[in-house]
Amino acid sequence: MTGLQARALWLEWLEKERRASPRTLEAYGADLAAFLGFLTRHLGGEPDFQALADLHPADIRAFLAERAMRDGVSNATRARQLAAIRGFLRFLARRHGLVPKAIAGLRGPKVVPPAPRPLTPDQAIDVTRDAGSVEDTTFLAVRDSALFTLLYGCGLRISEALALNVADAPRAGTGLRVIGKGDKERIVPVLPAVEKAVASYLALRGTPAPDAPLFLGARGGRLDPGQAQKVLRTYRRLVGLPESATPHALRHSFATHLLTAGADLRSIQELLGHASLSTTQRYTTVDSAKLLETWQKAHPRAGSE
Repeated sequence: MTGLQARALWLEWLEKERRASPRTLEAYGADLAAFLGFLTRHLGGEPDFQALADLHPADIRAFLAERAMRDGVSNATRARQLAAIRGFLRFLARRHGLVPKAIAGLRGPKVVPPAPRPLTPDQAIDVTRDAGSVEDTTFLAVRDSALFTLLYGCGLRISEALALNVADAPRAGTGLRVIGKGDKERIVPVLPAVEKAVASYLALRGTPAPDAPLFLGARGGRLDPGQAQKVLRTYRRLVGLPESATPHALRHSFATHLLTAGADLRSIQELLGHASLSTTQRYTTVDSAKLLETWQKAHPRAGSE
């Protein structure tokens, strides 16, 4: 078995058994292709199964070092590449008996996740109401308002919102069924404002089939995430919002504003669909930073020596 054949088997397993997303498959496939290309140069020939079994931690460190020094990739990217290599070698261990000694005790680059950068409540509401004004037609403007209201009102990822069909249209009082990362299902409550915004958009659609995409692109297919990002990019530059004002920032805003209003972390974790509470805890950093900023502006002695 060649390294490329082993890579194909692993990607097929990720897709069919782990149900990895297309984006994950693309990223991991590229990461592993880069690693196998490095090994071809490093070992003097295309690696086969035995060559993979004979790898040592120093070989993987050499790959990560090359990526940093020659290609200038970030710690976060190299950490993802190491995760791909680990997953690949562990797959070969489970399915084909390879002993993954190359990853024994191997530590990856230290990655500090950036703190979420939410919008203010007023900015978030302005986005849901006005971002569609950059569109050429009323239909697209109302669609954008419905989409951004859904993202902010329910805390969805853009991929989760765009995967919805007409039959999934949010209704206040019933909850919205969302399929998140790893095909994990969760139910999120729906605000009346969200139901109203989506209903106004659907009213312009006539009577679409229940299995039709909820959010349509200009050409009639399912709306592409890149188009929604482009709309918000155009809008934020027109009104002077920061570059961090993206569709995902509406999800950050949802969580941060709930936390500021007194919601507990466990509840926010469930609403966001985070597998780990540590991921949700990043929002406490944002809230603390806002609290410090408020204190510095308001305390009588904050500016004194």
